[in-house]
Amino acid sequence: MGSTSAVAFQFHKQAQSKFDIPLLAGDNAYLGDLFSSEQTSADTPISSGLFRLKKGEPLKYTYKYDEMKIFLEGDFTITDETGQTTKAGQGDVVFFPKGATITFETSDYGLAFYVGQRKKNDF
Repeated sequence: MGSTSAVAFQFHKQAQSKFDIPLLAGDNAYLGDLFSSEQTSADTPISSGLFRLKKGEPLKYTYKYDEMKIFLEGDFTITDETGQTTKAGQGDVVFFPKGATITFETSDYGLAFYVGQRKKNDF
C-alpha cells in the first residue's frame, strides 16, 4: 500500500477588501493572483485573483488563456472585437476564451474575481 501525503488548503482572509492588488496598466487597472495550482498541476495550472478597474482609460486586453470572472462590486462595460457589448455588475459571470480581445470600462469602479488557465502571474 502506498503512502499518501496530506495537502493543506490555502486561505486569504478578507481578500476582497484587504488584498493590495498590483497595478497592471495605466493608472487605473489592477490585477493580482492570489493562488495558483502550478505546484500540484504543472501541466494544466489554474490561477485566481482579483481585478480592479477605476474610472479612466479603458483596458484593452487579449487573452492568452481561458478565463472566467465573477463581478463582485461596481460596474463594467465589456466589449469584444465582434462588437458584442454587455454591462456586468455584482453577481454576473463572464467567460473569456483564449484569443479574445476585450475592452473593459467602468463608470466609476469595478472589482472582479477571476480564475484563468495559466501559471501564476503569467498574464
